[in-house]
Amino acid sequence: MTVVEIPEEHLRAFTKEEINALPLSRYEGPVHVVRTEKQREAAVKALRGDPLLGFDTETRPVFKKGRKPNPPSLIQLASATDVYIFQINLLPMDNGLLDLLSDKTVIKTGVSVHDDIIGLKKLAPFKPANFIDLGEVSQKNKMQTHGLRNLAANLLGFRISKSAQCSNWAKEKLTKQQVAYAATDAWVSREIYLAMHELGLV
Repeated sequence: MTVVEIPEEHLRAFTKEEINALPLSRYEGPVHVVRTEKQREAAVKALRGDPLLGFDTETRPVFKKGRKPNPPSLIQLASATDVYIFQINLLPMDNGLLDLLSDKTVIKTGVSVHDDIIGLKKLAPFKPANFIDLGEVSQKNKMQTHGLRNLAANLLGFRISKSAQCSNWAKEKLTKQQVAYAATDAWVSREIYLAMHELGLV
């Protein structure tokens, strides 16, 4: 990956105080919670029309020391117009979803995507293709912000809430707060990629 000249304001680190002073933002567009085969089929069909998808997963946290991590409960994919939240703890990852994750023509972008892929592969075998890790892009270009929240502050000028991060993602019925949080993470991943593209980083 070629190292490009980045404006100085994007190279510095951001303190917690600076991030907390920024306006809070969240995804405001259409969100589809996918939990039936028919919904999954429609979601995959809609997502195939976009060459760039924001990607994230959510996993029920483990609070007991020494216990193995839980498998992911959700996959979130954000297109230019919608966010789809697949409840993969209720609905297996097939009928096109695995094909989408393996599609070389569709960019899937997020933070710590390798860890997410390791978790997903425990649920179903697939060959991941065209995943871009935003944290790795920022590190290679000597930026001091790598996580999703820090990158959003740096490149988009707002902060995102992390209040639902440790909630129970394996619940059959997600709360409005969980849906908003999960959708925002995928949407922000896509927006950060677009900002990086504008700077010539991807």
